[in-house]
Amino acid sequence: KKTKQTKLLETQKDVLKEFLMQVHPNCNRLNPIGVENTEENRRRYRQLLFTADQRIDSCIGGVIFFHETLYQNTDDGVNFAKLIKDRGIVVGIKVDKGVVPLAGTNGETTTQGLDGLSERCAQYKKDGADFAKWRSVLKISETTPSELAIFENANVLARYASICQQNGIVPIVEPEILPDGDHDLKRCQYVTEKVLAAVYKALSDHHVYLEGTLLKPNMVTAGHSCPTKYSSEEIAMATVTALRRTVPPAVPGKILVSKICRRASLNALHILWLEGDVLQQQKTTPAKISFSGQ
Repeated sequence: KKTKQTKLLETQKDVLKEFLMQVHPNCNRLNPIGVENTEENRRRYRQLLFTADQRIDSCIGGVIFFHETLYQNTDDGVNFAKLIKDRGIVVGIKVDKGVVPLAGTNGETTTQGLDGLSERCAQYKKDGADFAKWRSVLKISETTPSELAIFENANVLARYASICQQNGIVPIVEPEILPDGDHDLKRCQYVTEKVLAAVYKALSDHHVYLEGTLLKPNMVTAGHSCPTKYSSEEIAMATVTALRRTVPPAVPGKILVSKICRRASLNALHILWLEGDVLQQQKTTPAKISFSGQ
């Protein structure tokens, strides 16, 4: 009989096999083309994606659903979760309830949604979800991120991850550092390392099974308003270095956000992969790098 840990490992391997797709709940692509943004139109849009021909099966490892999507069906009455699973793609669910202001800080935030999370995860598992996503957001400025914001968001992510695993769901841990501002590449790398170190300290404190988790980090980039422009190679190396310094070897994979990755050239992404291959040959980390997007 498979243990809960074995099932978690199998799920994260399936998610990592290819691109991770996230279907946004608001379907904000509808309004620009003159289509009313109703639940039925959102359902039809998602049906169009999920019923694409078999060529997508080898390109997508997992799909992140939102609550609405998980309980929608095709015109023929087939539940979307079953449709996706039958194609060999893993079903995930977004479980956080958005960011809220963190009192006592300079405009920083924390993420809400822990109340009732265990019950929701148990139900989502029954309804076909095998992994989950929770996003915490931090920003860089002269005074941020504060120690309070780093500590609070790290602990919230750890509580979420622990609750997911108690219910047999693989947690994707996403501490996203926004690229807004005028900070340089070195500052972003420093902050990324501090945030990731705090996250993994919290995950350890909460006894989270790291082998049954996935990390969805930000790329290390300078702020949008930074006057210095960095090469794709510099961005790629800063990202790889930050991950090497902070992410434990037990973590099986990192899922980079593709909309950020596109700012780097294909050559830079090649460096990321090449660096990962070199590390694997040295047996310092078994981690795989994958990508996600909407």
